[in-house]
Amino acid sequence: MLELRPSCECCDKDLPPESADVRICSFECTFCADCATNVLHGTCPNCGGELVARPRRPASALAGNPASAKRVFNPDCARQH
Repeated sequence: MLELRPSCECCDKDLPPESADVRICSFECTFCADCATNVLHGTCPNCGGELVARPRRPASALAGNPASAKRVFNPDCARQH
């Protein structure tokens, strides 16, 4: 099951589980659409994989399967690309 991480690894923007503004790679590295497109150019800086839209979990399923609260932030992400 996807973790649904709560923030962009590049800019630390909040990314709620219902947001359509989220991109992930196959390892679930998580970025906002702006960073994924304009900074990372669709490629994960961690694994080199493709960044695609993260599926949204229905609100009815979030109660029993909540999103992760673990934030992952790399302040050097934007400077590296």
